[in-house]
Amino acid sequence: MYELIITNKAYSSWSLRVWMVLRHLRVPFTERLLPYHPGAFRSVTPSGNVPCLVDGDVTVWDTTAIIEYLAERHKGVWPEDARVRAWARCATAEMHSGFRALRNDCSMCVGVRIRRHQVSVALQADLARLAALWADGLARHGGPLLCGTQFTAADAFFAPVASRVETYGLPLPAAARAYVDRLLALDLMKEWVAAGIAETLRDPSHEEDIMSQGVLLEDLRARA
Repeated sequence: MYELIITNKAYSSWSLRVWMVLRHLRVPFTERLLPYHPGAFRSVTPSGNVPCLVDGDVTVWDTTAIIEYLAERHKGVWPEDARVRAWARCATAEMHSGFRALRNDCSMCVGVRIRRHQVSVALQADLARLAALWADGLARHGGPLLCGTQFTAADAFFAPVASRVETYGLPLPAAARAYVDRLLALDLMKEWVAAGIAETLRDPSHEEDIMSQGVLLEDLRARA
């Protein structure tokens, strides 16, 4: 049975991606949540980062490597059609390596609502690219998800973006916002968010970064 090593569900965008794919596949796995603190994962993952997947004597780290490892063993990670699959891999690779302003300016934190002080030019550019990328996928494949009617790794990779849009009230065109709402309405997303809200774990560095981005409007999380 797989073991998935993750950290705080309130903060961990990369953990969410792999967790959603595993749950979507309905394959058995155990979840090992290690509370975040500097250096927390050095003794359990080769890179010192999570998520990390353990499959017997095989350890797989980095989200994209984990996704491909699962895709070699299970149907449903990627679209069956080769052309759609190529698009999905391009979109996930772009998410993995890009959107730096979105990552830096909008740390993930479920259950919190922030009114940002400003939306920088770089963040505006990231949001415009997201809207264009999503519009392309939805138009090419017919929606309601990026590759058609079935949830794939491409949607999992953008699920944390949906959380960030909700947290910071980020401006998006109507079609892009509708896709965000569809991601947030997924049962798996609701389950993750509920677990993150229920956490009483807090990491001071994450909290400081999140609160520095704007004015706190609402904190739905359980008391620390």
